[in-house]
Amino acid sequence: MAGRGRGAAEPDGTGLTLRPVGEDALLLGVDAPERVAALYALLLDRRAELPAITEIVPAAATVLLDGVADRAALVRALRDWTVPEHPPPDGPSVVVPTVYDGSDLAEVAGMWGVSPEAAVRIHTEPKYRVAFCGFAPGFGYLTGLAERYEVPRRSTPRSAVPAGSVALAGPFTGVYPRSSPGGWQLLGRTALALWDTGREPAALLAPGTRVRFTAVAEADLGDAGRAGGVSGG
Repeated sequence: MAGRGRGAAEPDGTGLTLRPVGEDALLLGVDAPERVAALYALLLDRRAELPAITEIVPAAATVLLDGVADRAALVRALRDWTVPEHPPPDGPSVVVPTVYDGSDLAEVAGMWGVSPEAAVRIHTEPKYRVAFCGFAPGFGYLTGLAERYEVPRRSTPRSAVPAGSVALAGPFTGVYPRSSPGGWQLLGRTALALWDTGREPAALLAPGTRVRFTAVAEADLGDAGRAGGVSGG
């Protein structure tokens, strides 16, 4: 793959910024996080209209188009596009049954000025969407929680966060797919397998997937985990 030095950004007049990366990639930027998901969905839907692209990789504020066959032609095509304000409402959805007994639940509730019980209601109320994936295989960065509920990462990360931990950091909610170090605020845990190489696809969460968290009791976590997972659009 070619190197990834960046050239100057090229605004297209519609809020979409086009930045050449290396010799065969193009970085697309938009003016709001919600539009990243909308742009990603649009690219998937209209991919056949574009010059050949090897990979489409969304991130927090950008989408990378890698392995571009004809970058000049791609830039010309994208300049005619209008990116919607919001992503389409349909698509796969995942229910994440969660026991809300995380080590940081009380602290997060204190940041929000509510009781732990109210914090659980706040976290289970939104409809989340996977904005992008990273950090570890199967780890999705979920948006949907109101800005006023953003919390900082822990000042001292934990050396090991258990697999299935449901956590918050900044504007994102995430579920740890495997045990790993981490500095996110832990709210609870789920029995769902976020990453399973014996499953196709291996990742339960993919960009654009809608996610809903439901509170369950410890005794019901195993059954709820088996009942959870992907449902129709």
